[in-house]
Amino acid sequence: MNLKNKGTYFGLISGFTWALDTVLIGIILSSTLLVSTEQIIFLAPLVSTFFHDLLSSLWMMVYMTIRGEFKVPFKKIATRSGRFVMLGALLGGPIGMTGYVLAVKYLGASLSASISAIYPAVGAFFAFFLLKDRLTIKNWIGLFISILFIFLLGFSGGAPSPSYVLGFSFILLCIFGWGMECVILAYGMKDDEISPEQALQIRQLVSAVTYAVLILPIFKAYPLVGEVIVSSEFFLIALIALSGTASYVFYYKAIYTMGPTRAMALNITYSAWAIILSFFILGTPITAKLVIFSIMILVGSIITVASPEELKWKNIIKGWRAA
Repeated sequence: MNLKNKGTYFGLISGFTWALDTVLIGIILSSTLLVSTEQIIFLAPLVSTFFHDLLSSLWMMVYMTIRGEFKVPFKKIATRSGRFVMLGALLGGPIGMTGYVLAVKYLGASLSASISAIYPAVGAFFAFFLLKDRLTIKNWIGLFISILFIFLLGFSGGAPSPSYVLGFSFILLCIFGWGMECVILAYGMKDDEISPEQALQIRQLVSAVTYAVLILPIFKAYPLVGEVIVSSEFFLIALIALSGTASYVFYYKAIYTMGPTRAMALNITYSAWAIILSFFILGTPITAKLVIFSIMILVGSIITVASPEELKWKNIIKGWRAA
């Protein structure tokens, strides 16, 4: 299997496992413990993200120990690549995720999810200028198709909240953080000084520490942290973090293998995977709109990662016959 095909599989698996992570996190956030008061409802996403990244870091330590590389990521922190990975961690975790959570508070969930879906376009823009990650016109069209139908999938209408301007500022912070994270990580891994697995270990650890020493104290969230630790939900969060860790591992491998823009295009298929998993796990109804929009998200992602030769009709038909 060539590198490009590997990257495609890595990207799709990252999207699937992130969808699983998202659906299960949704179950946790709707648990009695995390919806008991309005303040806890607001703090729950921040606390769950802290635990998610902390436990993911611990899972990665186990994984790296099995590979005999437990100490390597800590040594790589001081390297040039390690510093870029730490910067990417700050952009994607504390900055991007915190911006998203605050946007949900002021904009509402559906509008925040819809607007945040354009983060791959921001990442592609910076990748084009900083990494010279070139895409053809057809690839750009594919990226636009995916983002458009994710936006349509998440948008449910309704009047914006009174704090729309503040919420919009937070969602812009989220989009910038998530888009730049992928580009910075790709730049940090481009010279093979650090592997995707080592980068992920650093990323999760830096994110968890930043939440622990900065974000949770600012929002006075530690009382809720203590309640979660002694609850039955904590064990499930640890298992969810394992799925999230797998998603990140494959996402980082996709970034390393095929570049940030194509990796993001495959990763955002989690929007479509989440619908399928929600049907099987939660019994959420599947409508014709969901099916059509999900297919278009996947089609757009395929067009984004395909080469000009692969997008020619004769080669597509040849591939179908070969299959």
